Amino acid sequence: MLGWLLALAPLPYVEGPGPSRPWPQEPLPALHLPLPEVVRAVYLGNGHLEAAHVVLQVPKDTPPSGLLRLAQEAAGLAFKARPSLDEVDLSLYPSPYQGPAGFPLFTASVPREKAQAFLELKAPTGYDRLWVNPGRNPPRPPDPVLEDRPRLEGPEAFRAKEKAEQVLASRLGYRGGVIYHGNPRQPYAALTFDDAPHPLFTPLLLDTLRRLGLKATFFVIGRNAEAYPYFVRDLVAQGHELGNHTYHHVRLPGLPEEVVREEILACNEVLLRLTGKSPRYFRPPGGRYDRTVLRVARELGLTTVFWTDDPGDYAGLAPGVLEARLQAHLRPGGIVLLHDNVRATLEVLPAFARLAEKRGLTLGPLSSLPLARR
Repeated sequence: MLGWLLALAPLPYVEGPGPSRPWPQEPLPALHLPLPEVVRAVYLGNGHLEAAHVVLQVPKDTPPSGLLRLAQEAAGLAFKARPSLDEVDLSLYPSPYQGPAGFPLFTASVPREKAQAFLELKAPTGYDRLWVNPGRNPPRPPDPVLEDRPRLEGPEAFRAKEKAEQVLASRLGYRGGVIYHGNPRQPYAALTFDDAPHPLFTPLLLDTLRRLGLKATFFVIGRNAEAYPYFVRDLVAQGHELGNHTYHHVRLPGLPEEVVREEILACNEVLLRLTGKSPRYFRPPGGRYDRTVLRVARELGLTTVFWTDDPGDYAGLAPGVLEARLQAHLRPGGIVLLHDNVRATLEVLPAFARLAEKRGLTLGPLSSLPLARR
């Protein structure tokens, strides 16, 4: 019997420190907007919904009224340039634009049905899908570390102990504080997405999941939630579950304990403020962890969650390759790891959902994952 369980429930890898890899830039179709402040304007569809994301740069001392006027002009031009758009999302950054290291001054989500109301605003108030930075400037840029495979960073002796701990937890019973795998005897697999929310992909992914009738757990980066609070509220309103993915998305092992605690607490506080609930689950960025990370998360009342099925969707894979990798590791008790900002993921989700149903497996959030018990 144990051999059968081992075949069904592969262990997460436990390795030493490894370097981050760059996130491949997927080419997206561009909108050409005649505004000198435009840094990037791209759009994408999922076959039912089409959304655009416009990034602009402005002087950092631009007043909120000026930010609103520029956002309104950009939104109007985007809808005019591409009449098939269902939504335009806007992010205004201080110039010069610094890419992911920067933090926006203003963001807005403009579904077509709310476009007129947005365009008629005289001040950045009275519209529920708009955010003006109250003066925050997160001091730590995000780390590009990717969720490749869980990596324990620490002494070799402790890594060996952790491998043994994973065997016990994944095969013979849940051990409090960490989830590696669900119960392989139950026809259920958890569906999880990291790095939420994203101003282009989140509305497309939410629409796809709604059409498929699926709920999932989204591991949220605190600074993303801060800047796009309306997408966090959308996730909760549509029945999805939120987890903690730190505030800045940083590699935690090796940081002082107080910084680890601060990263996790800051994300908790943002989610509590936006949703009225604290998250139950935590996933360290990149799956990088050490004894301090696990202990601090446990002391803060969070269960650390790893995964069994990581197809590497972030690597710019062709949809066929991504789908094949997902299928190869789908199994009872599994935890599927995807990202909410990958084009190919949107494309393969419907086929993946059909495959799970064909195999008699239910996909859903972590809170419904049956755990093995002694």
